[in-house]
Amino acid sequence: MGLFVKDKEFYKKAAGIAIPVSLQSMITIGVSLMDNIMVGSLGETVMSATAQANQFITLYHICCMGIGMGTSVLTARFWGMKDIDSLKKIVTIMLRFCAGLGFLVFTLPTIICPQLLMRIYIDDPEVIAQGVLYYRWMIPCYLLQGLALTCTIVLRSVGQVKLPLYTSIGAFFINVGCNYIFIFGKLGAPRMEIQGAALGTLIARVFEFSVICGYFFFVDKRIGYRLRDVTKKCGDLMKDYITIGLPVFVSDTLLALGNSAVAVVMGRIGKSFVSANSITVVTQQLSTVLIQGICHAGSIMTGHTLGEGKIKEAKEQAWTFLSLGVIIGLLGGGLILLISGPVIGMYNISEETRLIAGELMVAIALIVVFQSMNSILTKGVLRGGGDTKFLMVADILFLWIVSVPLGALAGLYWHLDAFWIYVFLKLDQVIKAVWCVFRLKSGKWIKIIDRKTDADKQ
Repeated sequence: MGLFVKDKEFYKKAAGIAIPVSLQSMITIGVSLMDNIMVGSLGETVMSATAQANQFITLYHICCMGIGMGTSVLTARFWGMKDIDSLKKIVTIMLRFCAGLGFLVFTLPTIICPQLLMRIYIDDPEVIAQGVLYYRWMIPCYLLQGLALTCTIVLRSVGQVKLPLYTSIGAFFINVGCNYIFIFGKLGAPRMEIQGAALGTLIARVFEFSVICGYFFFVDKRIGYRLRDVTKKCGDLMKDYITIGLPVFVSDTLLALGNSAVAVVMGRIGKSFVSANSITVVTQQLSTVLIQGICHAGSIMTGHTLGEGKIKEAKEQAWTFLSLGVIIGLLGGGLILLISGPVIGMYNISEETRLIAGELMVAIALIVVFQSMNSILTKGVLRGGGDTKFLMVADILFLWIVSVPLGALAGLYWHLDAFWIYVFLKLDQVIKAVWCVFRLKSGKWIKIIDRKTDADKQ
């Protein structure tokens, strides 16, 4: 079996999914970069407050990614089977789950105890006070973001990738423009500083929700999902969702909690480390933006191919996706080393923070190669194959048993250099990359969904 598929249509289809998704991710990261630069001009206290407040918001974002991607494993498969009724039922389960989680677990705590949420990540009183101001404006964003994101993922799973891209482009200009106006008090608006950054994000989220969900519920004809479908009875598909979709949510949620634990460690190391990391995170995301698109392409195309019953073809495609992941990881690492100096120089930071950021950039350049490999497998082809329980175990085992404990020891007790702290915090990426390659080779990642239609049952 070769490392690369020789069918041109495969690459055309993969590019048709990966490029719009990658561009959308790049736009989203561009918003974060502009936020960082504008907020960073207000000083390290405000920058740290924004970074740490966003940890809890990002936790919900990753949970929704888990809900959406778990759903897309099934929607892509049912789309390949041409079973639209089952597809709609899975979407209904997704929407109920997303809304319930967003309101009960994230919105209410942000309303009731924002200071406590900030204290989880950092103990600096000034940073906490600024973070509370930020949270006040972000309360509506959970449900707006969650519903828009999950509907976006479902649209992608059936080949609708252009609308989310165009929506992200619009949201980018709205967010950056509103941030500039409200952070610095331009065009007659009051100078709101950190609250202005939050308001800009809120306005962009309203725009995204209106366009994506408006299209999904009232315009889209591929799936044809409408508001009345929210009341559908879905009991016959709960077993499939729990078996295949739910482990993705659990996996991504535990991964998100692990990232929050990493943020807690960083917050306890000090404000300079938090600021340095917030600079490097955006750079890392930009350098691997294409891998996110390929992950989506891998998951969706694997689901479609297996839904059509082409198991051998799915295996061949999987090795091609992994090979592309290795190449992009190496290119991403090189890009980080190339741009690290100019990127760090864009920020108004202390010399200590500058030195820490430099060490982190080198560590990220190393880790990103392994991250690209395991992302292609864990978020792409293995997930598309339905091997979600194995992936859930992989995320739990290595993140919580290896990375979080070693990272805490390295940063809080051994007081190692920033390079080694980051390497220990991300060691799970290396281990998962190797482990999942063996899983891919075994062929055990392909799970067959035997869904009978009503006609078949009669």
